[in-house]
Amino acid sequence: MPSAIDAAGWRFDNSYTRLPPGLFTRSTPVPVRRPGLVYLNAPLAVALGLDAAALAGPDGAAVFAGNTLPPGADPIAQAYAGHQYGHFTNLGDGRAILLGEHLAPDGSRHDLQLKGSGRTRYSRGGDGRAALGPMLREVLISEAMHALGIPTTRSLAVATTGEAVLREEALPGAVLVRVAASHIRVGTFQYASAVADPALAPALLAHTIRRHDPRLAEIDEPALAFLEAVIDRQAALIARWMQVGFVHGVMNTDNMAVSGETIDYGPCAFLDAYDPTTVFSSIDRQGRYAWANQPGIAHWNLARLAESLLPTISGDAETAMNRISTVLATFPARFARHALAGWRAKLGLLTAEDGDQALVTALLAAMEGIGADFTATFSSLATAAEALAAAPPFDAGPLADWCAAWRTRLGRQPQSLADVAALLRRTNPLVIPRNHRVEEALAAAAAGEMAPFEKLLDAVTHPFTDTPANRSFRDGAPSGCGPYRTFCGT
Repeated sequence: MPSAIDAAGWRFDNSYTRLPPGLFTRSTPVPVRRPGLVYLNAPLAVALGLDAAALAGPDGAAVFAGNTLPPGADPIAQAYAGHQYGHFTNLGDGRAILLGEHLAPDGSRHDLQLKGSGRTRYSRGGDGRAALGPMLREVLISEAMHALGIPTTRSLAVATTGEAVLREEALPGAVLVRVAASHIRVGTFQYASAVADPALAPALLAHTIRRHDPRLAEIDEPALAFLEAVIDRQAALIARWMQVGFVHGVMNTDNMAVSGETIDYGPCAFLDAYDPTTVFSSIDRQGRYAWANQPGIAHWNLARLAESLLPTISGDAETAMNRISTVLATFPARFARHALAGWRAKLGLLTAEDGDQALVTALLAAMEGIGADFTATFSSLATAAEALAAAPPFDAGPLADWCAAWRTRLGRQPQSLADVAALLRRTNPLVIPRNHRVEEALAAAAAGEMAPFEKLLDAVTHPFTDTPANRSFRDGAPSGCGPYRTFCGT
């Protein structure tokens, strides 16, 4: 009789392990003392074609903690490199193991990765483990991003280990199960082009195109077309980040997925008061990854991808460089286009005019001048738009001049104010993972109390819904909290 895990619906087809072995090392998760399940994303499990009930008990905890391999898994640690704060380093999965690629009922392919599952060949002296707080933090932020409609890796489960991990103090250990379109990074291509084996880069490129851009497989110069596709995905992604006030915090090249998903939720956070120079990471002392710097850093990272693709482009070196530089140079215009489309939606603009970017810039400048709350300011626009039909809502105060210009701009489009308000409510969230609320929930979880985490998770995964239950999660940080700092705990 098959076990519950055998009957859970696993469908692995592990194409990455058919690549040259220089791109990965076969690795087995290190068993833990006492697996326990503290979080299971049942809707995601069902979407993947898995039996959530079969995974909700001790058998599921054993799989998610790494003590039991599901049928069909072929666990590996992936090799990659990365520019970390501008400095090139050879890296790899030091505390993560890819169980394999699961096929959902619709045929889509998803990496299932254990994060915190023990040492691998790439651990570089680390213990390969993770603490409960950072793993639950990734659940909160990644699921919030998904609910906001932003491409992201997802969180399927978190298992406790029954073991402590030693950081500055002893912390409860945990393993996160991450779901991704793939874990192929800009840093993966950097690694493939840097090693001595000339077969790695072409093999990786062909595999990645088959996986993410199969329409490009048969065209001339697929490397150039692939670079263009990645550039466009990243331009759209960074624009979406910025329009919800998200700061990734550690945009190293190993943290940029070529799929266009947000990956690696380490020292990330959301703006409260709007300040474009905001940095949350405790180690980003120069502001490299500040909110306003994210488009430039994305362009820099994509230049590193372009360099890695040079050996796969036909022609002499100078011609290849010129051709790839031409494609790379399209990023600023692509980002500007995606960004302006997003800002228009956030302002309720259903038509396009030449002065729209100036209207956006003026609002952000006014917000910065008064330290306005980013999320609350935009979410208030729906109510303001409805009030325009009766009386101007902001005839006084620091936003009065801007609101007069906005009111005039709305009056030039044919759509009704009700249509405008509906767009604003679809576009501007009421709830984000407020930094102080995240810390409260994680502190309670570390002490064994999961209710605050569960309530916050419910609120941030319904970001556009106005309910009594989520109203307490909308307020910014209380006065006196000081600058918020995060750490690379994930």
